[in-house]
Amino acid sequence: LHGQQEGRFFHGYYNCYCYLPLYVFCGRHLLAAKLRRSNIDASKGAVEEVARIVRQIRRSWPRVRIILRADSGFAREALMAWCEQNRVDYVFGVARNERLETKIAPALAEACQSCRASGQAARVFRDFLWSTLDSWSRRRRVVAKAEWTTLGANPRFIVTSLKPERWAARALYEDLYCARGDMENRIKECQLDLYADRTSAHTMRANQLRLWFASFAYVLICALRRLGLAHTRLAEATCGTIRLKLLKIGAQVRVSVRRIKVAMASACPYADEFALAHARIRAAAR
Repeated sequence: LHGQQEGRFFHGYYNCYCYLPLYVFCGRHLLAAKLRRSNIDASKGAVEEVARIVRQIRRSWPRVRIILRADSGFAREALMAWCEQNRVDYVFGVARNERLETKIAPALAEACQSCRASGQAARVFRDFLWSTLDSWSRRRRVVAKAEWTTLGANPRFIVTSLKPERWAARALYEDLYCARGDMENRIKECQLDLYADRTSAHTMRANQLRLWFASFAYVLICALRRLGLAHTRLAEATCGTIRLKLLKIGAQVRVSVRRIKVAMASACPYADEFALAHARIRAAAR
């Protein structure tokens, strides 16, 4: 933010004045985009948004299994307790602290020894029940990655409701939790490719509307990619690439009583994809 917008606060982590929007994705599908002030806990409002989304999903798929992934800012008692009471599994990061690092000290020593012997980073996983001193209501399963790199110790922790017999520690961390990082790319598509960070209006309501406009654009481009660009060169393209190569192009548009004719240059490198996407979207709309 670069002004005196409503809800403007300085955020120490990002080292600037900003908002703190809440995004929820399922793969590439955007499920929520809520503008929030930045002087709040990262998980504020998450229970209400997740409850709304889960309720809507289960109207169509009442028996679907839902797993919620998030970073350590969301490992809060309210959200975990809600998941446990509503048949939603979760995998959240847990901020490292002295107690947790002491708990896995032998595993870190083992990883250190392996790293020095091989000259490469080494990982050792530990699986145990854990509770905070006062913020959690019960003990929960925590998986620790005791990693030692050439730069030193790099421990990480996650808390989950998933059972060890279904998800072993290494697979849970490397295959399920780490895949959450791809959602950062979806946020970048919204904010950088489609300008969701242009919240320059004075009021929070107006800036929420700006965020929704960018979110609508994201949903439309995802639909274009899914329905119109499957099995083409742009099938896995980002929103920014699709915008620049397929939409932001020059063409001659002629409007008559019966039709709108778009004439593209014969040298346009993505003319075939444009025509194919148009035909597929027309067919899907019938």
